[in-house]
Amino acid sequence: MEHPLFALKAGDRRVRTYERNGLVVTVKPGSDGCATIHDKDLWIYCISQLVEAKNRGRPITSTVRFTAYDFLRSTNRSTGGLGYRRIVGMLARLRGTGIETNIETNGQRERRGFGLIDSWRIVEKSPTDDCVTAIEVDLPHWLFRSVATMRVLTLSRDYFKLRKPLERRIYELARKHCGLQPKWRVSVTILYAKSGSTATLKEFRRQIKELSNINLLPDYQISLDTERDHVTFFAKKEER
Repeated sequence: MEHPLFALKAGDRRVRTYERNGLVVTVKPGSDGCATIHDKDLWIYCISQLVEAKNRGRPITSTVRFTAYDFLRSTNRSTGGLGYRRIVGMLARLRGTGIETNIETNGQRERRGFGLIDSWRIVEKSPTDDCVTAIEVDLPHWLFRSVATMRVLTLSRDYFKLRKPLERRIYELARKHCGLQPKWRVSVTILYAKSGSTATLKEFRRQIKELSNINLLPDYQISLDTERDHVTFFAKKEER
């Protein structure tokens, strides 16, 4: 969640590079475009299925099998025909988006490349009926390892009710950095860089101000200090 791997705008075909504390992350879209933050719902859903199975003491593998209906219902999507058809595009973008990073260990530098998912398979009723009955997704080793060792953050179920991409990204950052702490303070410029927003910094400030006014984020409340140009996230269950 530290780097904005998922595009905030549909159709984003830019090669995006982010650098912080010596770590460089490059996101390269595939032929179907870059995976978006709404495509990420499928990623999150797969992770949640593994976490639930692990919590119940069941063995897990990097292959996740599920029904399209359960995915659509769990992520607050329409279960009509359009919802089913959109799943194919989500899978294609997740499979096509590539991530490259540089890692330094023991004085040696490595460059690594990986995808958001390794492969996918959809089972349909028949050659003449494109109704999706089952989906299989193979998660990459690095992601499966994080789940297996429980190094993943849980998200509020209300996350899927957030429709605007920036709202989702800001919530993710608050969840990561604030977590169970009473608050997290960050400068607007750093938050802007972490968000992956394609808006101008001026427009981003306006959007954050709007978010702080409507106060719709699950779990956290936003306070924008325009004089110091920083944002503070407060856990809603805590007294300010």
